[in-house]
Amino acid sequence: MGVIRTDQWLQEEFDRPSRICEKLLPYFKGQKANEIYSLLMDFGMYRPSRAAKINLNNMLENKAWDKVDRLYSKYKNKWNGPDVPIFLFPLAQAGGFFFIREEKSKAGVSFPDKMFLFLSHYEDPKEIEALLVHEYHHVCRLRMLNKKMEDYTLLDSIVIEGLAEYAVLKNCGREYLAKWCRMYTDKELSNFWEKYLKNQLNKKKNERRHDELLYGGGRVPKLLGYAAGYNIIRKFYESHNYSTKLSFTIPAGKFIE
Repeated sequence: MGVIRTDQWLQEEFDRPSRICEKLLPYFKGQKANEIYSLLMDFGMYRPSRAAKINLNNMLENKAWDKVDRLYSKYKNKWNGPDVPIFLFPLAQAGGFFFIREEKSKAGVSFPDKMFLFLSHYEDPKEIEALLVHEYHHVCRLRMLNKKMEDYTLLDSIVIEGLAEYAVLKNCGREYLAKWCRMYTDKELSNFWEKYLKNQLNKKKNERRHDELLYGGGRVPKLLGYAAGYNIIRKFYESHNYSTKLSFTIPAGKFIE
């Protein structure tokens, strides 16, 4: 599968994203096009606007589809990963919910059987590699764990994010880590762990508290779950050998023993 040529869809239906999402119906069983669009907007998909059109033109000019396809082939072979469809769309304007890697130039969301990348103008192509590494690591781990999405806990989510960003460190370098990796000191994270996370790790993905603690907001420190996850994984690998393939399968609880 690999990269789906959404550039053709976008050139035909840019102003009607719900029509574009009709083409995604085979990949989202039982969901309607407007539900798919709403879900993808939460993670960074564009709304029709002048800024989004500029993002699309940048993607076309930079041959983003070809570049992502080459990167996908590289990591699929390197990790012996699953063959999934990858969809590229322009990124929405800043200010929405999508801060998954806390970068204004890109965002993404992954499922066990598909991956979405939302792009805009970027000066360093390595940024796109960092995004793909993060999201494709998610795909590989979700696929290997093979759990129902509603069975994932806050600990699962924290570890998944930490592992994906640690893969960025290993494959792209420290300078490509997301900002949330260095948002808090070790001491702050230790305090936050005791105050917010330690007794909430079994919260399920469909519980409101799960997202409040993972993403932060309100009284909860911003992107707390992400920052804590990276810190846990970083510390774990200070005393353990890193193996990409094992990082897809090690149970989440092992990282906090």
